[in-house]
Amino acid sequence: MIPVANPAAQYRSHKAEIDHAIHRVLDSGWYILGEEVRAFEAEFAAYIGVKFAIGVGSGTEALHLALRACDIGPGDEVITVSHTAVATVVAIELCGATPVLADIDVDRYTLDPEKLPRLLTPCTKAIVPVHLYGQPADMTPILEIAHRHGFKVIEDCAQAHGATYQGQRVGSWGDIACFSFYPTKNLGALGDGGMVVTDDPALAEKARLLREYGWAERYVSHIRGWNSRLDELQAAVLRVKLKYLDADNAVRARLATTYNQLLADEDLRLPAERPESNHVYHQYVIRTKRRDELRAFLKERGIGTLVHYPVPVHLQPAYRGRLPGGDDLPETERVAREVLSLPMYPELAESDVKSVAEAILKLGP
Repeated sequence: MIPVANPAAQYRSHKAEIDHAIHRVLDSGWYILGEEVRAFEAEFAAYIGVKFAIGVGSGTEALHLALRACDIGPGDEVITVSHTAVATVVAIELCGATPVLADIDVDRYTLDPEKLPRLLTPCTKAIVPVHLYGQPADMTPILEIAHRHGFKVIEDCAQAHGATYQGQRVGSWGDIACFSFYPTKNLGALGDGGMVVTDDPALAEKARLLREYGWAERYVSHIRGWNSRLDELQAAVLRVKLKYLDADNAVRARLATTYNQLLADEDLRLPAERPESNHVYHQYVIRTKRRDELRAFLKERGIGTLVHYPVPVHLQPAYRGRLPGGDDLPETERVAREVLSLPMYPELAESDVKSVAEAILKLGP
């Protein structure tokens, strides 16, 4: 069996260091917002190239608190994409704001900046570009539009730890940015976790207050907040894994190159990297009109796959017919019918990649 993701393999590859980090926390007797979280926040901020990082409970909560820190609320509109994890839209609605959906780039599946102007209204307050599958969104034109109109840009980096756009890490482009540390991410915890990052001291301070009841000092709430804290155990594990992130991403890129070479002559659309960007291949995603047939064929041969994502947010039962922009997303709907994620993780053997490619070739025309 070749699984599509294998977080247990990553634990085993760093088992001694991770076990030591966990025991360090257990022995300390301090399990919430202690030295491990503070150290990881500093290390992650330095890695991304920003001044501030605030550890929170999940990627969804990171987006929610980032939006709240930007004063997004009822009556506001936030432009994002429908081809994303539903968490992106959930976070916007948690603020009481309205998600407005833009279509995606035909080749790279991220927000198409050319679709933004027609979606702008007097209620538009922010844009949430999603760096999908490890591919950076096209930030320069997005930022130009946002700056021209005074909108906030909140990056959703949940799938793009370490990716760069024009030589600069994603997460350092917008006003504020959000990461998930779900176990299958390029930088994954052993449970849920998230991070808000920014260069803006006012946004950082507000996010820090929001994550713990609005406390500036213990038991005294200065603003209305929530309980969304990255715990010490997860921070300790993530500190270990952060040291290996660039090396792991390089392995992912090498595996993607192998896939590209072996599948180049097939009737498939392979991942297209944005120029002047570094794709970190959280997912290796192909497109084929025979997606469901291919997926079943691979399953019979013990090869795991997933579809990211089979139903665009605007067509899901909870959202159908009620999100602005959802009536004009032809590329989003086409992609959802055709994308397929193949096995991809740093511990995946080259021989397994070859086995996956050989199985795809066997399906035939």
